[in-house]
Amino acid sequence: YQFGTNWSVFSDKAGPIVGPLMAYEVMTAFFLEAGFLGVMLFGMNRVGRGLHFAATLMVAIGTFISAFWILSANSWMQTPAGFSINEVGQFVPESWLEIIFNPSFPYRLAHTVLAAYLTTALVVGAVGAWHLLRDRRNEAARVMFSMATGLVMVAAPIQIFAGDMHGLNTLEHQPAKVMAMEGHFESHPDGAPLILFGIPDQEAGEVRHQIAIPKASSLILKHDPDAPLDGLETVPREDWPYVPIVFWSFRIMVGLGFLMLALGGFALVQRLRGRLHTSRALHRFALAMGPSGFVAVIAGWVTTEVGRQPFTVYGLLRTAQSASPLEAPAVATSLLIFIVVYFIVFGSGTLYILKLMHKAPQTATPDQARDDETEEHQPVRAAGITPAPAVHAGRAIGSRHGPGAHASPTREER
Repeated sequence: YQFGTNWSVFSDKAGPIVGPLMAYEVMTAFFLEAGFLGVMLFGMNRVGRGLHFAATLMVAIGTFISAFWILSANSWMQTPAGFSINEVGQFVPESWLEIIFNPSFPYRLAHTVLAAYLTTALVVGAVGAWHLLRDRRNEAARVMFSMATGLVMVAAPIQIFAGDMHGLNTLEHQPAKVMAMEGHFESHPDGAPLILFGIPDQEAGEVRHQIAIPKASSLILKHDPDAPLDGLETVPREDWPYVPIVFWSFRIMVGLGFLMLALGGFALVQRLRGRLHTSRALHRFALAMGPSGFVAVIAGWVTTEVGRQPFTVYGLLRTAQSASPLEAPAVATSLLIFIVVYFIVFGSGTLYILKLMHKAPQTATPDQARDDETEEHQPVRAAGITPAPAVHAGRAIGSRHGPGAHASPTREER
């Protein structure tokens, strides 16, 4: 809704391109997710296992399709392509193939989807670790922890590689963003250092109290320790992003990424030793890393969005020229309302999820599994709040109902 309220000028200028991409997301993903989400969330004991699994897959596919279109639109704003500008200053599509698959889109899609998988794995792993710390014999918690850490082992190194490739693409198309990420105010003709920590000073154009590795930044970004790297001094000052935010959010994201890699490596070692479900140090590490995926994702998006400032459409449309002509009190009022509503909804949801996490997971017994399979093939009664089989699993269809229905009447009773 912000497109039409707070960013009406942007909607007018970029609407011919961004609007259809958002519409494609609704038509191909939103209805798919909405149709199966209820079955996935509330159908575990109401539909067959096969149908529930199929509904879960459809929600996952719909979510991926949704990410595809939304990230395509965002990537076009970062690296615009396949358009022309008409006489009234609107971006007009010329090639939808170039618009959708713009230069940064494949890298951003891979990096974001992997981040989502890692975030999920870390949460599931943390829940499994919590219950293993309480009862290491819980079979369901063992399965949760094994699957989650297995995904972290595989996805974390791939994510670091995808992030490196995304960074090289950003250096090519948005060099000022990389300069801010690296904290390079000055150019380095003989190899740039990798600044691990420091305090960026935007006004002075330097990073104070820095701890750096000589020439490591050139080695990472150019694969040559002596390769030259330009600094923000080569960019007009009015086109600089706000370096302190980009600098620190990038380091938070990268630092957490390497902690995820360490968790995956630790889990692999313990798995090979046969101690995956008994290592309390591993379980505590996994528990502490539970929220890290969310933090890393937020830090990554802060890096991406603040780093492309001061533009909404990079190099073509400034953020200051994209906003709606609204008075500050109107914006402040709506923002305050959103904060209150989001706090209530997010707080309630968080408490509910924590309550679910606290409950020990249960593994279905063979008898329960057979009962589920039997009930799966029984007709469901139409009346009632909770769907249930119209015929008891142990009674043949067509038999008598009510007290004594399990036995045939004797001759004396007749």
